[in-house]
Amino acid sequence: MPERPGSIFTVNSAKIRNFSIIAHIDHGKSTLADRLLEATGTISAREMRDQFLDRMDLERERGITIKAAAVRMRYQANDSQEYLLNLIDTPGHVDFSYEVSRSLAASDGALLIIDAAQGIEAQTLANVYLALENNLEIIPVINKCDLANADPEGVEQEIQEIIGLDASGSIRASAKTGQGIADILETIVTRVPPPSGQLDAPLKMLIFDSWFDPYHGAIVMVRVIDGQLRPGMPIQLMATGKIFEVTRIGVFAPDPTPVNSLSVGEVGFLSANIKNLADAMIGDTITGADNPTPQPFPGFKKIKPMVFSGFYPVEAGQFGQLKEALNKLRLNDASFTFEPESSAALGFGFRLGFLGLLHLEIVKERLEREFGLNLLATAPTVVYRVITTKGEELWVDNPLKLPPWTNIDHLEEPQLRVEIFTPAEYLGNILKLCEEKRGRQLEVRFFPHQKVLAVYELPLNEMVVDFYDSLKSLSRGYASMDYDWIGYRTAPLVQMDLLVNGKAVDALSVIVHKDKAYRWGRELTGRLKEIIPRQMFEVVIQAAIGCRVIARERIPPLRKQVTAKCYGGDITRKRKLLEQQKEGKKKMKQIGQIHIPSEAFLAMFGMRG
Repeated sequence: MPERPGSIFTVNSAKIRNFSIIAHIDHGKSTLADRLLEATGTISAREMRDQFLDRMDLERERGITIKAAAVRMRYQANDSQEYLLNLIDTPGHVDFSYEVSRSLAASDGALLIIDAAQGIEAQTLANVYLALENNLEIIPVINKCDLANADPEGVEQEIQEIIGLDASGSIRASAKTGQGIADILETIVTRVPPPSGQLDAPLKMLIFDSWFDPYHGAIVMVRVIDGQLRPGMPIQLMATGKIFEVTRIGVFAPDPTPVNSLSVGEVGFLSANIKNLADAMIGDTITGADNPTPQPFPGFKKIKPMVFSGFYPVEAGQFGQLKEALNKLRLNDASFTFEPESSAALGFGFRLGFLGLLHLEIVKERLEREFGLNLLATAPTVVYRVITTKGEELWVDNPLKLPPWTNIDHLEEPQLRVEIFTPAEYLGNILKLCEEKRGRQLEVRFFPHQKVLAVYELPLNEMVVDFYDSLKSLSRGYASMDYDWIGYRTAPLVQMDLLVNGKAVDALSVIVHKDKAYRWGRELTGRLKEIIPRQMFEVVIQAAIGCRVIARERIPPLRKQVTAKCYGGDITRKRKLLEQQKEGKKKMKQIGQIHIPSEAFLAMFGMRG
């Protein structure tokens, strides 16, 4: 986006209001942001487009926010004072909960958007808890009040009884029609506190987002906690200790606009010839290299991938293009990892790590759409902790990397705390689903208007397959969920291999719970039987744990009618031809190659636990 020349006026920090918008998916967060930009005159009617802050096509198509954004608005309040409102937009999916927490940490208040027709959902609760942890002033906004089935009074009661917030000051609005927008702006000015910080203290800034620009390197979005930033200053990134010199600073209003300085409470961007986006990690603290702050901003942690999958080009000649595409995409998304790997069945590819299943889908779709690749993704797996008989600790994200089972003392799998918010009529089906997924019930709470919150401890590897789809199906789309990381738990896990005519297909090896191995083996071998086309020789598909076969399917061979030309005579002539055919098929089975279609690998995505 082109930069606007000039500099934004400076303002007293007492006239700054930094706020975020938090909401469940599809509760109107992006639409409300559009109305705020219009009402403050930040963008004209000619410049306006739906979901203005969502700059990616995928964000618009899916209706979610993937990358955080920030925009500065000037607002003339009813007290005749002019205020600077910094809207820090947050990602809208549970996979990006850490990014949401850092965006909230950069704010002083939050608009809590709740759909007047749907009420409170799981992600609403999770985001409210994050906001409360950051001591934010929360302003409830009941959106979509123009709908015929809107129930704002019921939503107010839910806010008080479920969340525990005072709903008497909630604002009834409609982002679509513009109802309540003026009240929201005035409430932000009166209720959100101004930023606290000291101008004469050492520079301290929080990174809440970053991306890569081909001309300027990494562009870093920051909130100034203490001190003042000017171009030409040497800065230090506290997580890595690296030092850079600031080349330019600016704000988004909404276009990139250079400024002379960023002071206490201001939100803007900087560039400092940072060539690697991994150096500017979200949540890190930036300080002055000459006069560093003694303590970094709390809450920083390195993002670790939770879900892994192998990406292979369908056409072997696209391996080089895939490598180049991953390097380019990582410039703008440092939260996924990749390393080369090879498979006897699929050839050369890469092992990628993601924050979650949505993150996996987004990266795969961007690679295919933006770089013209045709990719095959193997079944998603998680990271297991392996404790060997010698007491060594190993981290394994691929079944093929497991040491010999005679050297393994036990395996540990990652666990999540899952909160499911659902209408009471679907509770029975959901509890059954959680039990099937080896869940351990922690709590079930009933609320007014037939709403129920079920809290379970669930293994992550049970959720990466089809848990979310099953949840939506069993609840007719009404249930919502949110999850948080707990840790690792010991479990009786085994490695199940798929054999085709006695040869293991490495890409289809999987780690499963011992009690579910038989069911998984039966289902997968059955699916492969339907997918693999018939050959001129017999194909035997087996699921095995070690040397023990637990499931078997047989694909009969295609048979040529070699006796068709025999129209009489001695029966021994027909038998001789059939014996020759039998011997030929036996030799063919020994040397024949079986092509396994890509659908066989995709079949793992639909496996039910």
